[in-house]
Amino acid sequence: MDYRERPAPDDLRRHVQCLWWLRDDAPGNDVQVIYPDGRCELLAELGVPLYLHGADGRIRSDLPFCFAAQQCGPIRLQAVGPVSCIGVRLQPAASALIAGARLPGLCDQAPDLYTLDAFFAETFSAAARASAVSNTPEPLWQVLRDRCASFALDERVEQAVAQLDAMEGDLRIAELARRLGMSLRGLQSRFLAAVGMTPKEYARVRRLQAFLRTLDGETMTIATAAARHGYSDQAHATHDLVRWTGVTPARLVHALRDDRGSDNALRLAAAFVRGTSDGPLL
Repeated sequence: MDYRERPAPDDLRRHVQCLWWLRDDAPGNDVQVIYPDGRCELLAELGVPLYLHGADGRIRSDLPFCFAAQQCGPIRLQAVGPVSCIGVRLQPAASALIAGARLPGLCDQAPDLYTLDAFFAETFSAAARASAVSNTPEPLWQVLRDRCASFALDERVEQAVAQLDAMEGDLRIAELARRLGMSLRGLQSRFLAAVGMTPKEYARVRRLQAFLRTLDGETMTIATAAARHGYSDQAHATHDLVRWTGVTPARLVHALRDDRGSDNALRLAAAFVRGTSDGPLL
């Protein structure tokens, strides 16, 4: 498995976090997982589409070109052939770039890009294929420049996201609203419309990601890591992790620290935490 991320160029960074590539010519049949990170993504599956194992127990083939909306639980994927996938990870405040006002209703879904915007889907799919052939993200960057040029970001939501990111989610939403000079209801409404999840949900996801990076990059105990990231105790951290990832902290520690080079079934989750499929956390 080869997973790599490419940061967005300067002129796109308010809208796009990164572009990533996932390739595996001979994948195993383990069910892999990806954890919520508060980012929506545009996906192009140019190899054999992965199978998605839904929370309802249903298994379906992923769509070749889709929009991965906000997720509130682990995403379980299974390869059934050679994998070649390109993803564009949007900045949180730009989550409605394609879905528009439909964004809040798409939580935990990955609809066909063509059903959201057929014209954009056609240009995106052509650019994804061109990027794969040329092994450069430039065709996709250009399509995104054209799209982002007409998309107005909500600057207050950008500020809210920046503060939650800076605090790694450890900030009460009422305090966040006070800092921004907004009513709590106004912040919640605008945040949901722009990001696709509530500010409280986003804060919990950012705290989860910070906790995962600490478990991956440092040797401290689970309890110490939980305290660092604002969990009241280890039991609270365990409850949150099981809800968002489906596994216990001990299982995550084993995957992140002890199985870096193995075929462990959490290797895709670990790669997404690190930003690469090998080496230390970036």
